[in-house]
Amino acid sequence: MGRVEDTFKWCLVQGQKGDKHKGLRKVEKDYQSADEQIKKADSDLITMQYLYEGDKTDWVASTAFYAMYHSLLAIIYKLGYESRNQECTITLIEKCILDKIINLEQRYVDMIRTLQEGIDDAKTIREEMQ
Repeated sequence: MGRVEDTFKWCLVQGQKGDKHKGLRKVEKDYQSADEQIKKADSDLITMQYLYEGDKTDWVASTAFYAMYHSLLAIIYKLGYESRNQECTITLIEKCILDKIINLEQRYVDMIRTLQEGIDDAKTIREEMQ
């Protein structure tokens, strides 16, 4: 089995434990929660633009990440999952790409991963993005 499949299975096991911020849970498709996540993503984009135009670029990478992350959460709610972990959310999206459930280029997931890994080092990301 590959990394994505192994991580996906681990995430499902963690989600069954019910601990906060752990794993994935299979749930009913939830279009209302998906819509709420899109609204959050839209708000994040507006905030990102505001910060960028206000020359507060040290926060742009973080808001960009959360705009993308909330978009991923919207997708998984529509697929009938709930995530309690960023890595598990991203892994589920990768699995859905591999299984041809969604049509999304891997390079976009790679961008999200890059931002996720660098959130603690926003200065470096800001410099790279500029």
